[in-house]
Amino acid sequence: MYRRILGFLESWKGNAHRKPLILQGARQVGKTYSILEFGRTHYENVAYFNFETNPKLNKTFEENISPDYLIPILSHIAGQTIVREKTLIVFDEVQLCERALTALKYFCEDAPDYHIVVAGSLLGVAVNRARFSFPVGKVDMKTLYPMDMEEFMLAMGEEALAEQIKRCFETDTPMPAALHDAAMRIYRQYLVVGGMPECVKQFVETKNHILVRHTQDTILASYLNDMSKYNNLNEIKKTRLAYDSITVQLSKKNTRFQYKLIKKGGRASEFENAIEWLCLSGIVSRVFKVEQVKKPLENYRDIDAFKIYVSDLGLLCAKKDLAANDVLYMVEELNDFKGGMAENYVNVQLSIRGHHTCYWESERGAEIDFVIQRDGQLIPIEVKSADNTKAKSLKVYMDAYRPAYAIKLSAKNFAFEDNKKIVPLYAAFCI
Repeated sequence: MYRRILGFLESWKGNAHRKPLILQGARQVGKTYSILEFGRTHYENVAYFNFETNPKLNKTFEENISPDYLIPILSHIAGQTIVREKTLIVFDEVQLCERALTALKYFCEDAPDYHIVVAGSLLGVAVNRARFSFPVGKVDMKTLYPMDMEEFMLAMGEEALAEQIKRCFETDTPMPAALHDAAMRIYRQYLVVGGMPECVKQFVETKNHILVRHTQDTILASYLNDMSKYNNLNEIKKTRLAYDSITVQLSKKNTRFQYKLIKKGGRASEFENAIEWLCLSGIVSRVFKVEQVKKPLENYRDIDAFKIYVSDLGLLCAKKDLAANDVLYMVEELNDFKGGMAENYVNVQLSIRGHHTCYWESERGAEIDFVIQRDGQLIPIEVKSADNTKAKSLKVYMDAYRPAYAIKLSAKNFAFEDNKKIVPLYAAFCI
């Protein structure tokens, strides 16, 4: 399956100033597959080391972490000669060996001709422990997310449709009605399946939602495992409570996160570490409110007001135990959840494309779902789950800030009217 990260890895390989690369991301997003596929197609051989399946590897890094010492030993363990620029060295589940991370500094300084990519599921959590020297400035870093809507369409064999969507987005030209309806069906399919590569592969091959749901449940179980394995004892229960609450709060009309909804009388002081753990692990992301829409947006964040979205739509549906057909046909019983699900979907697409999202609220309660910086402009984005796109809040925002244009995402076809770019939900990946 095509992953956009392969293009980034090719650029990294060809960069004269290349440093060892840390590829981070939540569990099961396809880090190992992408790295090994890249190694297979771009190098003579791959020396792969997994610190989870081979715990004895840690001992190799205990005494000496200089490249001159490590390379002969690693060559012996891998059973093949590690050659500068021709071998891709891969450290997997590197969060389990802090010294291996520290070693990257010396590869950068003393042996830059060796090509090294390291991957870890909970690197954010591991680095935050701060028990060791992280190689600041000595590594390149990239986050891998689940597959976005475009990658999902390509996996489904819909390359032509994806290209048509991109053309219509650029020109604000409506899609032919039949293609628009087909793309909306694929969008709803994506909500159910999500972007975890194993789930997508399974769905493409079998079209069996029961099998896909089983895989999603397995991934959710591994997340719960990690909450126990890589967390302080007194934080485990809080982290699980917070995670459970996030999916519940997406069903509220006001999706701003509230600690008191985790448990009665819940406060920030009690749960902020749990929220931080979930964000660092890549399982969820936090979108802060901005008090003013000015550059740089970071300066105007209200750190006490935020929304939380999960990293994958399929896992969200599995966590809520939503029946596939209920989502595919958007039954009325889901009305309370449709808005939160559409917002979560859009945040995932924007994050994958590198946007730092935030939201805005007026003193009188008008709210804009997302504000992003696009082509140097601060652009408001309004999200509607259906084709009813009356957006009073957007008018309030536009009167106050006079943006170059606004984006309205909904079930409506492409258009441009009243300085608003109308974009169907399935085309959020184009933004």
